[in-house]
Amino acid sequence: MPREVRLADLQLAIIQVLWEKGQATVAEVREALAPERKLAYTTVGTMLAKMEAAGYVTHRADGRVNVYKASFRRDQVSRSMVSDLAERLFQGDVAEMMCHLLDGCDVSHAELTRLKQLIRDKEREIGHAE
Repeated sequence: MPREVRLADLQLAIIQVLWEKGQATVAEVREALAPERKLAYTTVGTMLAKMEAAGYVTHRADGRVNVYKASFRRDQVSRSMVSDLAERLFQGDVAEMMCHLLDGCDVSHAELTRLKQLIRDKEREIGHAE
């Protein structure tokens, strides 16, 4: 897997289809994207070929059809893209990023409770590391 994964909008949409399905052909990816994106078969095929060249997906031949699979897990991409966002937009200031997220999103009481628990867990982890 590339160290830093920076997926463009269409690449992310394609990889999400692969995560959901586990593996898919160009036609299956195109069909899954069809409700929101009207893309030509060749567009999806070209994008998958570019993503494979970048190391984001792999394929196997199944007769005359290529079947694609993501090269990495969703959590790996999430971590990489969020870290990149924190660095580029907030200069690594995680607290500032969280302030923007909390101010800009509807957060339920259950989500706030979960966030507090995650913070307590991280404090314990850091405390044990020191």
